[in-house]
Amino acid sequence: MAAISAQLVKELREMTGVGMMDCKKALAACDGDKEKAIDWLREKGLAAQTKKAGKVAAEGVSCAIVANGVGVVLEVNSQTDFVAKNETFQEFVKDVALVVANENPADVEALKASTYPGTDRTVDAVTADKVLSIGENIQIRRFIRYAEGVNVPYVHANGKIGVLVNLAVEGIEPAAVEELGKDLAMQIAAMSPAYVRSTEVPAEEVEKERAVQLAKALEEGAANAKLPEAKRQMIAEKKVEGRMNNYFAEVCLLNQAFVKENKVTVEAHVKAVAKQLGGKIEVVKFARFVTGEGIEKKEENFADEVASMIK
Repeated sequence: MAAISAQLVKELREMTGVGMMDCKKALAACDGDKEKAIDWLREKGLAAQTKKAGKVAAEGVSCAIVANGVGVVLEVNSQTDFVAKNETFQEFVKDVALVVANENPADVEALKASTYPGTDRTVDAVTADKVLSIGENIQIRRFIRYAEGVNVPYVHANGKIGVLVNLAVEGIEPAAVEELGKDLAMQIAAMSPAYVRSTEVPAEEVEKERAVQLAKALEEGAANAKLPEAKRQMIAEKKVEGRMNNYFAEVCLLNQAFVKENKVTVEAHVKAVAKQLGGKIEVVKFARFVTGEGIEKKEENFADEVASMIK
């Protein structure tokens, strides 16, 4: 088996919050496979459910808008947080979001080839101008566009997180569900669900989680040797059912406790609002962008950088 590097141990520790020695032991048991090591740690009860998102390193803004009923969430990256707060940069991002809403480009490349508002030039050409005037590299990274239903945008922490919620509404004026939409968007920003409802979670993810929880429950019951194996298995499986409910309450929006009233689920709150307004409301989908998520940024050592400049 290949040697377990200190860097690999460090990465696993950052992802799980588990001590270095246990991380090293897990990697050794799993032949250096980081994903399997996470599950190994969870089976041993050492690590909680881990969000395996990439490191958040790049700067910029995630913008969420609604224009003529069309919802857009867009991420544009800059090199520094200072530029991300620049008014010129922020206005540029909003203009690009309007292009997405009005022109419906197929992808980022098509967006770059679209006409920038108020000009006869492309978005790509105007972006190049902004790079020169602002003095930093600017990259249009990704967008999502919802044209149907009622769309509600929300931007958190000056663009660190952008959320767009899409609702299907019957028998209710769209303006009447704006407050609900914003509450849901704030919930999504804070609690980071991956799916709207439990039926959307891929079967392989559900089975993987169930297997992890069963192994963990069996490990917990192993000390009770007086019980027959069949009894221990039955007790473990009962534990798993409860823990799967907790899993869905973490990854599915409608299963989560509503942040403004944690005694009810989001699903129950949506139904209560629909009943109060005399119609039907369905949460269809949502998008949540965390600015810089998954982008690796070169780690700089300030002391080394200064030393290199004075050599």
